[in-house]
Amino acid sequence: MSTFTIFLALIVIVAFLLIVVIMVQNPKGGGLSSSFGGGGSQQLGGVKKTTDFLDKSTWTLATLLLALILLSNVAINRGGDSLDSKALDLDATTSKPLPNPTQPANDTAPAE
Repeated sequence: MSTFTIFLALIVIVAFLLIVVIMVQNPKGGGLSSSFGGGGSQQLGGVKKTTDFLDKSTWTLATLLLALILLSNVAINRGGDSLDSKALDLDATTSKPLPNPTQPANDTAPAE
């Protein structure tokens, strides 16, 4: 198993967890945070602590996802090719010379 495959699996897992954490949140105060703290401040945790946890986990997972994506670039197998450009290869020769624009395309003389 290559390191790129491991990075790819981790990226998929973190992306899925990030989707779940974002979907649990409700921008109007509902969602998971309202179900835990709806009765008042007597509840264990309360709305504020649940919202803080969801907010911190969202930022942590987003940062982790970005870091994994950037680090996965290092693990890509490039096949051992040189990094030189093939367009700048001066040793390459063409097999057929380019036609001269001053000479006619066919070998027959023009009719007079």
